[in-house]
Amino acid sequence: MATHLTGSAQHPATGHRSASRLSPAGWGLAATFVLMVAAMAVPAVTGWSVHVKSFPPLHADWEPRLGWGTAPATVLAVLTARWAVGLAERLQWRWLLACAFALGLAWMLALAFVDGAHGVDHILGTQYEYLRTARATTDLHATLQEYVGRIRQTRAHYWPTHIAGHPPGALAFFVVLVRLGLGSGLAAGLVVSAVAATTAVAVLIAVRTLGAEQMARRAAPFLTVGPAAVWQSVSADAMFAATAAWGIAFLALAATRHQGSAAVGWSVLAGLLLGYCAMLSYGLPLLGILALAVLVVARSWTPLPVTVVAALAVVVMFGVFGFSYVDALPAIHDRYWGAIGGRRQATYWLWGDLAALAFSAGPVAFAGVAHVTAGVRGYLGDARSRVVVWLSGGGVAMVLMADASLMSKAEVERIWLPFEPWLLLSCALLPPAWRRRGLVLQVALALSVQHLLFTGW
Repeated sequence: MATHLTGSAQHPATGHRSASRLSPAGWGLAATFVLMVAAMAVPAVTGWSVHVKSFPPLHADWEPRLGWGTAPATVLAVLTARWAVGLAERLQWRWLLACAFALGLAWMLALAFVDGAHGVDHILGTQYEYLRTARATTDLHATLQEYVGRIRQTRAHYWPTHIAGHPPGALAFFVVLVRLGLGSGLAAGLVVSAVAATTAVAVLIAVRTLGAEQMARRAAPFLTVGPAAVWQSVSADAMFAATAAWGIAFLALAATRHQGSAAVGWSVLAGLLLGYCAMLSYGLPLLGILALAVLVVARSWTPLPVTVVAALAVVVMFGVFGFSYVDALPAIHDRYWGAIGGRRQATYWLWGDLAALAFSAGPVAFAGVAHVTAGVRGYLGDARSRVVVWLSGGGVAMVLMADASLMSKAEVERIWLPFEPWLLLSCALLPPAWRRRGLVLQVALALSVQHLLFTGW
């Protein structure tokens, strides 16, 4: 089995050479480029208004520029493309984790600082985001009690866009930052960036814990450096992604420790974080799919009861303090469909959202998924590859279900952040030449997006 996992010119399932035809990864990459180009071209050619900014499928405007971060971002891109794949396979594990965090944080901030400090502090401080409301919140308990009533758009003093569109866990996070003296746009942006940089660390720990350290090492460069960083420093969804990744990592630790207080402790931590994810975004209960994939790979259902109880405890706690999840769902549905959601055409955004995902996760993620899909029967027979198949498959399932919900038409390049690391795991099964060249493509896309577009999220 191991021989066909690394052959650059072999079919992923059969091991036979196929120089005369495009590989599954090649087809996946080509199809992704077609999707991205179509998502940009269709509105421009047809004049179809898709109700987003001037560069669909992204919430962005065309604004070419250079800035303070251009030089360091370019240097990091070159060094990463040249050395990251090899170093990830050779570094001691603890140094790999440390480098993943440090490089990821440096990459995010270098891209953000193309616009100077404004690139970090501006977006989080806009009228649509959490910080302004967090600064004005003096009584969180009272805020939770009136939270659902202020979601509906017809009510006076209704919530700003992102607060109305999310459960109160995100607002609570920023209220805590304000209370800690970190309520400025720059301070909050730096905190979010630092938290976001731990996402790759958590995913690597999860994969290694499930017995696939080699796969974790192969995926590490793609988890650390890519176009997602354009949105991570300026988006609360990057914090959501980190919270989700650590919840899954703790669940993996619980599932591989079959008895004793350690297993219970990890199960509780996993449940608390995954339950908190449900209070961060209405789409993140989909993480249950990924949690089940972890338990299948670990061949252990022992953590499930404790994790579920801990997760429900978080939701119940918010309920005790005044926020009703059950009442919020119809309220957010009414506000979304009564406003921008009702004007955005599903016929475009059902596939336009996936094009936005390709910009955010990077097209190599789609190539990896195509490669794994083509060879899935063979990969399931190898213990290490099996981890990648299940986790990346869970990522695909979450994306498809979220897309089919039609509750996030447009502006999803940031919303996809919690799902993207699990898609990027599929890159671990790409042949070495694909991984090296694919990493070049990922960093090139990130530099292009940041320097050519001004993203509104």
